[in-house]
Amino acid sequence: MTAGRRQTVLAAMSGGVDSAVAAARAVDQGHEVVGVHLALSAKPGTLRSGARGCCTVEDAGDARRVADLLGIPFYVWDFSERFAEDVIDTFVNEYAAGRTPNPCVTCNEKIKFAALLDKAMALGFDAVSTGHYARLSFVDGVPELRRSADLDKDQSYVLASLTPDQLRHSMFPLGDSRKSEVRAEADRRGLVVAAKPDSHDICFIPNGDTQGFLESRIGANPGTLVDDRTGGVLGEHSGVHQFTVGQRKGLGIEAPAPDGRPRYVLDIEPVSATVTVGSADRLGVTEIDADGAVWPSERELVGPTECVVQVRAHGGTAPAVAESAAGRIRVRLDTELHGVAPGQTLVLYQPEQHGDLVLGSGKIAETRA
Repeated sequence: MTAGRRQTVLAAMSGGVDSAVAAARAVDQGHEVVGVHLALSAKPGTLRSGARGCCTVEDAGDARRVADLLGIPFYVWDFSERFAEDVIDTFVNEYAAGRTPNPCVTCNEKIKFAALLDKAMALGFDAVSTGHYARLSFVDGVPELRRSADLDKDQSYVLASLTPDQLRHSMFPLGDSRKSEVRAEADRRGLVVAAKPDSHDICFIPNGDTQGFLESRIGANPGTLVDDRTGGVLGEHSGVHQFTVGQRKGLGIEAPAPDGRPRYVLDIEPVSATVTVGSADRLGVTEIDADGAVWPSERELVGPTECVVQVRAHGGTAPAVAESAAGRIRVRLDTELHGVAPGQTLVLYQPEQHGDLVLGSGKIAETRA
């Protein structure tokens, strides 16, 4: 989004403090702002339970009250069918296939910056504003997505799959702020959501029981847990959706390992429903392949490129060399990473300035030791 020009902005308002302050700042900047709350559940709960879930009736009411205080129009748009198909079904299908998806990445890709942004553009809006913690700037019209000033809240990872054109029509007003500053500002403005807890769970599984949710959607698909060294059967399970690479707890294996050390999930084979387990030292990978490469700044890698990589939203980074060809990214790590699962998002950052600038992203397809 071009800075310094008054634009028509659709502010996505979840009912939380971040999107509320983002909308308020867009108003302060002189833009013509309209608020919208996305109804993502066909049967929203009446009330939240602390920090569990989101998109409830309470959240819609909170968003409306903030919009009224800001003096901007407000609407509720029903995206529940699209959300069920593009986010929930994808989540279930990925787990059934033995992969580990990030539903927040999918929601940004398919809902907030696809379905919502497309509708906003069709209605004549210039940009969509959200409460994500990430910085967005433009150099000669080319977007540059960077980490938030508040590294503890940084959300550039879940935005790294956005295309340059989507970023050109996006606003992240909180990118230069810390969360504590945002809450203090909400309090000064008299916003009813100033002290509202953040949502920490998968929004469509508010009770936090991911395995139970998946079981209800997928059903039982019995298989075996096998030892990676001997091939011996160590136990049985009711479905590969119960597991992710790197998992240690809840394996259901009664006998301890011969060396007394914990066992971890090393591999998931969905066709035979075989889950391979072994010791922690077998989890390390030094090469990662990712499909569906996206280059937010329109700069695909040219030859081997030094970078730092991140493979989970709240994980650390690791130095690496990356190459790209035919929509695939191949990464060679300087040091091993552990617990890297197919289906996770791989994000490449520029190595300078503590890995600040997003270079590209893709979905992890394969790993090698």
